[in-house]
Amino acid sequence: MFGTSGIRGTVGEAVTAELALSIGRAVASDGYERVVVGRDARESGAVLTDTVTAGLRECGADVLEAGVAPTPTIARAVPRTNADAGIVVTASHNPAPDNGLKLWSASGKAFDPEQLEAITARIEGDEYDLRPWDGHGSREPVPDATDRHAAALCESVSIDEPPSVAVDIGNGTGAITARVLSEVGCDVVTLNGQRDGRFPGRPSEPTRETLGDLSALVEATDAAVGIAHDGDADRMLAVDETGSFVPKDALLALFAREAATDGDVIAAPIDTSMAVDDALATVGASVSRTRVGDGFVADRATQPDVVFGGEPSGAWIWPDETLCPDGPLAACKLVELIADRGVLSDLVAEIETYPIRRTSVKLEDKEAVMNRVRERVRKRYDDIETLDGVYVDVGDGWFLLRPSGTEPVIRLTAEARDEFRAEQLEADAVGLLENVLETMSGIRP
Repeated sequence: MFGTSGIRGTVGEAVTAELALSIGRAVASDGYERVVVGRDARESGAVLTDTVTAGLRECGADVLEAGVAPTPTIARAVPRTNADAGIVVTASHNPAPDNGLKLWSASGKAFDPEQLEAITARIEGDEYDLRPWDGHGSREPVPDATDRHAAALCESVSIDEPPSVAVDIGNGTGAITARVLSEVGCDVVTLNGQRDGRFPGRPSEPTRETLGDLSALVEATDAAVGIAHDGDADRMLAVDETGSFVPKDALLALFAREAATDGDVIAAPIDTSMAVDDALATVGASVSRTRVGDGFVADRATQPDVVFGGEPSGAWIWPDETLCPDGPLAACKLVELIADRGVLSDLVAEIETYPIRRTSVKLEDKEAVMNRVRERVRKRYDDIETLDGVYVDVGDGWFLLRPSGTEPVIRLTAEARDEFRAEQLEADAVGLLENVLETMSGIRP
């Protein structure tokens, strides 16, 4: 039921009010007595928030209403209000027809697999602790959630000479970034600042292809950086002062290197570029690889040796601040880095990057295919890892085949230290997958 980032899907099909009601009932019935609830800017979120709230209260939980706010704002409110859990109604970077629900633990970290399994079991078994008329939970607002988040962001950075910044809010909930950067002294110009869950300005997911307007704005002004968020502002990506998109792996390497010192560990998913390892080696730090998904990165980040966690997707975690990916915090940290270290394009140029290929193959029975892929890989290669999908290390490069946690696709990533070898590894992985598909009747990409 739950993928790597909660539940997501098309409203009226995969995601319904009935589903939200069930999740609310299950969370309350599983012993979470005080729950923060909020949502992103999608209009469908109003109905889903009402029904998940009804389910929670019907089974005795008290609901703290955070309203429309960034996911990190809502997640931060969970430990601050001494709540037992949080529920955010959001589809994050997915397109407007989608919505979803993501669950947060008392620490402000995403629910772990065991917690999700318990909720799933209750829903599938229809095991709810429905209360009588006088046993329903209460509801009350959390009026200062955004203000408290903004105050924490201001305290998290120190910027002596604030630069000019462009912020593409993407019609989502990330306006807090522009607010905080203005409060710390930056000259801020915004793009797509009107909150609109239809995302009329650009697609919700910030990518090299969707940030053309931000790049043009930065190039035409004196902005030192362009910041971009997805619909619920848990992600942050950037363009440099020339308007060039900052490669995701390079941004991960910059954040990691800035956070780490000798002996420190960075948590990152298994598909992270070798560039991050090389950047950390210069300061005596290392990478601990996890399964793909910010929840798995956050789990590793709870360990005392980890000072930072990140995913190339744009999810960044500073565990001393919060265990939720916090796009506005990442924006503030990046502006602080530029103010301290210099021009962003120069900083990016310091990171030695390698050819990396990422693609997806759409198919229905992804788990059956992956089982067959594992069998083939074990016969053909010596150095493999099955932490998440199948990771093959060939010394001068690697490739990864893994099933998506949110879509009916298998994701393929290949990287090497030169272009020819990267192409060769990508071709090897594609060939292996195609061969498996040919041998399995009824399954086609």
